[in-house]
Amino acid sequence: MGIPFTLFAASPGVYYAFENSDNVGKGIVVLLLIGSVFTWTVMIDKAMALYRARKLSQRFIARFRSNKRNIATPALVREGQLDASPVGIIYSAGVGKLLEFYESDAQNQQFAAGINTRPVKLSDAQYNAIEAVLEREVSGQIQELETRIGLLATLVSVSPFCGLFGTVWGVMLAFCGIAAAGKSDFTALAPGVAGALLTTVAGLIVAIPSLVGYNLLTATIRNLTVTMDNFTEEFMVRIKLEQLALDRNASTTNTPPAPPVPAPAPVTAPATAFTHPSVLHGAETPEA
Repeated sequence: MGIPFTLFAASPGVYYAFENSDNVGKGIVVLLLIGSVFTWTVMIDKAMALYRARKLSQRFIARFRSNKRNIATPALVREGQLDASPVGIIYSAGVGKLLEFYESDAQNQQFAAGINTRPVKLSDAQYNAIEAVLEREVSGQIQELETRIGLLATLVSVSPFCGLFGTVWGVMLAFCGIAAAGKSDFTALAPGVAGALLTTVAGLIVAIPSLVGYNLLTATIRNLTVTMDNFTEEFMVRIKLEQLALDRNASTTNTPPAPPVPAPAPVTAPATAFTHPSVLHGAETPEA
């Protein structure tokens, strides 16, 4: 794409240089033409794919954060199963492992909108297993995002050297032609040099857009990688918070009730011995 619209738009100079190139020079220009088409195809395709992945990931993260309940609710599991974003795929892998430990099934949970998955106590080994699944899925998504980026980097590095090789080759042939002709005429040197410089121009036209596109794409991939790593950490934190709430509920349920406080005994006046008044005064009972 870049070479056809740039090189041959500058005719007749470019066409003259191409016609005066030898087969090696023409082959290099054609090779760079194919590389330019491939470069623009990769850049446009990856740019669209990364833009879509970023938008879908941001939308799913917003949906995940808005869910204040259990992270394995049927609605969220169903949305994760249907979401094609990298974050959605990571969530599906992690929640699938979590539901396995909760003795549930992600496929059943996807269609059972009325079922609530009740968390159970997780061990340290189960924590590590969930984290390993998330990290493995993050690595897989990074590899998927970096598909064909290596070829783009190769074109960035190789294109200038291909152009340089064509230039050196053309200049060498031009001077060889002058030496064979036995005269140092500039008109004899110009066609060969023009054809030689054409390959340098072609190489730079391929390399410059490739370099700019490569830097932009790798920066977007780095941002998505950070987003996926942050989501993994957030996912694990949410599980730990749910486990903490589960521990609190269990401790509240298992706490024995306090013994009842006995009612205070009624206070009574102390009993006093009764003494007959006659005893007190020493009187005797009269005889009949």
